[in-house]
Amino acid sequence: MDVGKTGTNGGSGLRSVSGGADPHVQEVLKSAHDELRSLLKQRAEIMKRIGTVKQTIVGLANMFGDEVLKSAHDELRSLLKQRAEIMKRIGTVKQTIVGLANMFGDEVLNEELLELVDRKSNGRQPGFTKACRMVLMEAGRPLGAREVCEHIQEKVPPVLLRHKDPLASVTTVLNRLVDYGEARTVVKENGRRAWQWVSEPSNAPVSQTQHENRASF
Repeated sequence: MDVGKTGTNGGSGLRSVSGGADPHVQEVLKSAHDELRSLLKQRAEIMKRIGTVKQTIVGLANMFGDEVLKSAHDELRSLLKQRAEIMKRIGTVKQTIVGLANMFGDEVLNEELLELVDRKSNGRQPGFTKACRMVLMEAGRPLGAREVCEHIQEKVPPVLLRHKDPLASVTTVLNRLVDYGEARTVVKENGRRAWQWVSEPSNAPVSQTQHENRASF
């Protein structure tokens, strides 16, 4: 499903906003919301099956030889590949939603969407993991740990004050996002490690210029 295409009208993920986003943007967000729900459900089902297959492999390894394990091993590799593809698509859809919210304001999103893309405000500063996640998601390019620290310092400085060694804390969280399948590590031209939000290769955060270009047609 292409989040840039028109969705259906039922069960909208948008609030009704006077003078807010145009109908096309509302349709894009509705379609993205529906797809995100479906992807998260698929991820949960695959993770459950991965756990089952791993338990099976451990049990068989204790009793039989390699031949008996082959079928379970093949399924596990297939499931892990499916999980990676789903995580890329989830990353892409979240970037689309966040990009549109940055352009038109969080008021175009309902409570569930705000929660799903970590933008729900409870009157407090966002958590450290959430702040790192949002910086990567909005960057659209690989960032080093120091760059992530700088972005957090610009957006929500109090978050860093709670950490004695912010750089080490950011690095720990970024590696955790890699474990979750939400980010990946890359090596920059200077040989240093960086982290990038996982999404489909052609995807980039929605910009004001992109929206203006679409509106001109």
